[in-house]
Amino acid sequence: MTFNSSTMVADLRTLVLCESPTSDPERLEACADLLVSQAQGLGLLVERTSREGFPVLFVGERDAPVLILGHLDTVHPLGTLTRNPWSEVDGRVTGPGVLDMKSGLVIALHVLAQTSGASLLITSDEEIGSGVSRPLIEEVASRARAVFVLESAVGRDIKIARKGVGRFRLTCRGRAAHAGVEPHRGANALVGLAELVSRGAALGDSALETTVTPTVASAGSSVNTVPDLASVVFDVRAWTSAEFERIESALSRELRSVADVTVLVERLSYRPPFEKESSVELLRAAKVVADLLEIPPFEGVASGGGSDGNFTAALGVPTLDGLGAVGAGAHTDVEWVSVDSLEERARLLKGLIEYVTSQENS
Repeated sequence: MTFNSSTMVADLRTLVLCESPTSDPERLEACADLLVSQAQGLGLLVERTSREGFPVLFVGERDAPVLILGHLDTVHPLGTLTRNPWSEVDGRVTGPGVLDMKSGLVIALHVLAQTSGASLLITSDEEIGSGVSRPLIEEVASRARAVFVLESAVGRDIKIARKGVGRFRLTCRGRAAHAGVEPHRGANALVGLAELVSRGAALGDSALETTVTPTVASAGSSVNTVPDLASVVFDVRAWTSAEFERIESALSRELRSVADVTVLVERLSYRPPFEKESSVELLRAAKVVADLLEIPPFEGVASGGGSDGNFTAALGVPTLDGLGAVGAGAHTDVEWVSVDSLEERARLLKGLIEYVTSQENS
């Protein structure tokens, strides 16, 4: 069971040099073009479609018992290569999206070229919550016996649970007025928002590791006008569905209108919690496979970040995450991947696919 690390690195370099922020349809299509070319060059069948402008690729056998999940979009804006250029030094490769998760895509393609019984679904809106691709992910996963997610590892460890992730927008509507001539005739939406932001953040529960974090905010139209519109997005993370229900209810109940400002709370996106019960058996299998292949040991860990594995685990489909490359710095300008981990993780993934398919046939 061997993989050519040099070829994998070359394919990874090609993908990383094609920046693909979620917000840039042209760059997403260009990256999809490269992936189609790489898959076909490995002798793989590829179906290419689009959903609401987001390219989708399906590689391999349509009804395979194993589904591999990946995404080609990154959080990095166009031009990040100037700050974090591609490099290969001392066994590490760098570049925007190299860890999250173009290395995972390269691993998956090279594994599919050497084994049967698995398919790969590549989407391009994962970094903004997979609102468009979620129905497709759930549809395909519902027919699978196991789902493997090629997001990056945590050190060497595999992810066996993830927090659920919800994003809620709080919008305050007031009344505009001239800030110098008659500010008293206005209703300041920004003042109302300022009062409510701290209330919202206080809904978190440190004992349960539930967080409610104000992130992107905006207000006003000019420097001399009382703002009639202001908004903030809350990033909510929790380990259980019950905590999400509590937070959503509290946001709607407690963040009521203030002064003459009206308030609207909207759920923008939601990934249900990925609870560890979905991964227990697959983690045990991964450790058996690693031992047989003489791959150094690893553990299963929980992560505060979400992935498309949250959707499949919530369906009750056995799911294992973090099977991608080993590295660090995801979502930053110091993102890197260990070259050695590409071949090692490919061997592990191939062994896991063969394990699941052997169980399927027994």
